[in-house]
Amino acid sequence: MATECKDYSFQKIEAHWQSFWETNQTFRTSDDRSRPKYYVLDMFPYPSGTGLHIGHPEGYTATDIVARYRWARGCNVLHPIGWDAFGLPAEQHAVKTGAHPRLNTEANIKNFRRQLKALGFSYDWSREVNTTDPDYFKWTQWIFRQLFQHGLAYVDERPVWWCSELKTVLANEEVVDGRSEVGHHPVERRNLRQWVLRITAYADRLLAGLKDLDWPDSTKRMQEAWIGRSEGAEVLFQLEDPALGSLRIFTTRPDTLFGCTYMVVAPEHPLVPALTTAVQQEAVEAYRKTASRKSDLERTDLAKEKSGVFSGSCAINPVNGQRVPIWIADYVLMGYGTGAIMAVPGQDQRDWDFAKAYALPIIRTVQPPAGFNGGAFVEDGPAINSANPEISLDGLGVAAAKEKITIWLEGKRLGERKVNFKLRDWLFSRQRYWGEPFPIVWVDEADYERALSCPEVARPKVPVTFRRDGRTFCALALPEGALPLRLPEVTSYQPTGNGESPLAAIPDWIDVWYHPVTGEAAPASGPRPEGPLWIRAKRESNTMPQWAGSCWYYLRYLDPRNPSAISDRKLLDYWGVPDLYVGGAEHAVLHLLYARFWHMFLHDLGVVREPEPFRKLFHQGIILGEDGEKMSKSRGNVANPDSVIGEYGTDALRLYLMFLGPLEAMKPWNPRGIEGVFRFLNKVWREYVGEDGGPHPKISAAATDTPEIERLRHETIRKVGDDIEALRFNTAISQMMIFVNALQKAPAVSRGTALAFLQLLAPFAPHLAEELWARHGEPPSISRAPWPVYDPARLVLEQAKLVFQVNGKVRGDQLVRVGLPQSDAVEFARAHPRLKPYLEGKSVKKIIYVPGRILNLVVD
Repeated sequence: MATECKDYSFQKIEAHWQSFWETNQTFRTSDDRSRPKYYVLDMFPYPSGTGLHIGHPEGYTATDIVARYRWARGCNVLHPIGWDAFGLPAEQHAVKTGAHPRLNTEANIKNFRRQLKALGFSYDWSREVNTTDPDYFKWTQWIFRQLFQHGLAYVDERPVWWCSELKTVLANEEVVDGRSEVGHHPVERRNLRQWVLRITAYADRLLAGLKDLDWPDSTKRMQEAWIGRSEGAEVLFQLEDPALGSLRIFTTRPDTLFGCTYMVVAPEHPLVPALTTAVQQEAVEAYRKTASRKSDLERTDLAKEKSGVFSGSCAINPVNGQRVPIWIADYVLMGYGTGAIMAVPGQDQRDWDFAKAYALPIIRTVQPPAGFNGGAFVEDGPAINSANPEISLDGLGVAAAKEKITIWLEGKRLGERKVNFKLRDWLFSRQRYWGEPFPIVWVDEADYERALSCPEVARPKVPVTFRRDGRTFCALALPEGALPLRLPEVTSYQPTGNGESPLAAIPDWIDVWYHPVTGEAAPASGPRPEGPLWIRAKRESNTMPQWAGSCWYYLRYLDPRNPSAISDRKLLDYWGVPDLYVGGAEHAVLHLLYARFWHMFLHDLGVVREPEPFRKLFHQGIILGEDGEKMSKSRGNVANPDSVIGEYGTDALRLYLMFLGPLEAMKPWNPRGIEGVFRFLNKVWREYVGEDGGPHPKISAAATDTPEIERLRHETIRKVGDDIEALRFNTAISQMMIFVNALQKAPAVSRGTALAFLQLLAPFAPHLAEELWARHGEPPSISRAPWPVYDPARLVLEQAKLVFQVNGKVRGDQLVRVGLPQSDAVEFARAHPRLKPYLEGKSVKKIIYVPGRILNLVVD
């Protein structure tokens, strides 16, 4: 089965074995539940038009090494791949060219698939999934339908980026410095009706679950910060104009209420119009317009210059009755807390900076230590200036003061204890064509009740409605039998100009006669179909975000062709969740958080048995360009794996990516560095293949290994296995290089030792290992051969090289038994022919002896 090459012709060898694996379906996974399972997963890629760059294979090679190792260890391995294929670039391409996004996506996938196969990865291609496949997104829609029915999906007016010049909604990545990426036009925030998922209902569980996960600490901290649990109090500030009611704020420091000298509301706060006096109206409107052009990140940047405008109104501080001016400032976001804060400049640096900028009063409520001459004091200390006739906090530490004032506020019904989360509900809709359609129709109130009168139509736990033109519309979910709801064919992918999806411009798809029991629909432009229960409806025109399909894809790999369930229950119970998940740290928050949320919900439904989707997570480091910068087309520093493979071969690329340094580290790409591992592979070839192309004559079943080779064999088996388990691939390769160097010096090598080394090499350089395995008469595939076993007893050295020094200079060496006493070592030195000239006639003044390593004789 080997090739007929006499030299290391990697192009022929790699093409031959890739064909063999594909023809024989070598890596097709069995659902044999009698074997221990191991599920290793890559974060599946978005198939971009540029194809793979050199950073993609880094993580994929790591998981492939683990998969091949686990196969050899007797596991039933699931190592799948698929495509996160809905996405903005494909739609942008469709807008420019008029070609369906599916065509561009399919072409990109074809190129990605070619590149991945050329890298020799042991994927089970029979389980390939594609998020744009209706048989796949049927189940994305099914999960959304369950969220909707259980009250975890609702609609709300939420801000989006709007470009009046382009007449379209833009994604965050399409906005750069307050302008559209295309055309550099100004953009602003505009409220549109959006679907939102109630991820905050799982906030406590998302936070608590982190402690049991084997994840990088940095990723856990990022998720904790994003969820942002904080304990404090919600406090009511009565507005000076009684007709306006009160302003509700959340604070983690209710003990500082006596130091509140102004308040701030977000520019989007619904009370802003009512709070703004006639004198301030022009200034407030101008400020709000400016703020609408800024991203949340820009607004909350601590380093930016503080800006704001006085509303003209005041509130009343509930603890001392003082008038507190209400300002409008963009550093307060509507999405966090209540969209309003009390400002205590004495105890908060951001408030201090704002107060200084606008000459507002500063009152300290915590006594700084002697000699403190900074701005806001944010540490613990005794309370000061914090008393009224009913309560005094003065002298108390922060914790005691917080507890005392909270009890007082609750007693006066001026506030209450509150746990707040930075986490906001998930904005889940996009005004795009190329995404999963929502399985939702909108009907008027009368038809809604008529539909729900049918026992076959499930009533959602929480009704979802919105009002337009004085009418209320209610959401109905399509029945499960009507899924998948497919995207209609369109003649134009151009934006509608009013902020809605291109789907809104297809009357025969949007406006329908609808049957709530069967989910059938017919264009409303035609006659009402015969039969009862047909009602007028409007389909949802928004589509789901790209995150949707990536929230659950790891479950579909278990049973990708199942038409009636996400996966067969027995397969869900057997495979469970991935044992190892590898991907970039850029997904540390959103993808992982959203996937955990959906998985916890599916766990609540009884679909999955484990509460978390990814028990063990590992982030590979970034491969930088030769210039030390992140690779990008604009910098011209992107390395293409195709060209590297063409020059050095797949095995050399795989080996070099793993040899660059620790997997998690950031590493620069150096095209000259690959020559070293290429030479190593050539050396392996020469040690295994004779001049006639057959097995090297020094390798034979009759050969006996030297003690050094025997020990090194067992040491290498142990080291490589341990390093693969710990994902220390660079040190595993170093050990294999040490072994090959020893092999090169050995006069003869046993067949068992030679084959064992090929098994260690196989996960890293599978094509060369397969070829040499076959050349030595072994049946393919090497990946199915049991992993070699080491004998701990053989790791113990019986002999060691003892280096002899005289006055610190090396004069000779000798193999001696381990544990040799110092007196015997000195005798060996005196008898050594190369040391005699330096010792004759001289007395030894001092002996320095490190057993098994050095004997240094200090002579006069």
